[in-house]
Amino acid sequence: MSSARPRKQKVNIEVPADLEATYSNFAMITHSPSEIVIDFARVLPNAPKSKVYARIVTTPMHAKLLLRALSDNLEKYEAQFGEIDLPSGGGKLAQQFFGGVTPPDPSEE
Repeated sequence: MSSARPRKQKVNIEVPADLEATYSNFAMITHSPSEIVIDFARVLPNAPKSKVYARIVTTPMHAKLLLRALSDNLEKYEAQFGEIDLPSGGGKLAQQFFGGVTPPDPSEE
């Protein structure tokens, strides 16, 4: 019995010319046993409210592959432009960046 190797399939990805970029400086990540949900928002100084501008729902395996791809790209970025400095100290990173901002309650959506 021979084991068939899966053929590599090329996929052409089309990016629409009129696609607008969405800026995000805040992400909330939640999960279920079968999905990872990432909500991207913008938190602005002195703004008591924020809005989610994009929601990505994916599988745990794809999220782990995305994590690996992001890590590889950040390593390449730092090799070219220098290390990205993160704030030091205790507490949660979001609290250091946004002070008293708390994420919205999902039950209010």
